[in-house]
Amino acid sequence: MTARIDPMTGLITGRAFVLPLKDSDAILAAVRQALADAPPEERPGLERAVALVESTAADSEDALCARWVRARLADTGFTGDIASMAALRALRKAEPSLGLLTAVELQKKAVAHPE
Repeated sequence: MTARIDPMTGLITGRAFVLPLKDSDAILAAVRQALADAPPEERPGLERAVALVESTAADSEDALCARWVRARLADTGFTGDIASMAALRALRKAEPSLGLLTAVELQKKAVAHPE
């Protein structure tokens, strides 16, 4: 987060940000251990879980941000064009602490990483 003093008001201003968290390595290790210890009847489900975690573990931070934006928009019921001003307004309504610049950056990531 970048903070600075506004020369006009003397107030500290900043920019909200989203920090994507990736605990996928720890999750993958735990699911793999569960698979190794699993009885035969549980193995198919755990094998599928390992495959799912592996597929999402490779996602970039931008892809995670894009997924987060889509989830926040879906929570608001937004179904329009993600590149639109309406999407930007819906995102800022869903997350009032987002500054305009941050919301625009997140919107660009969502547009650049389609589902």
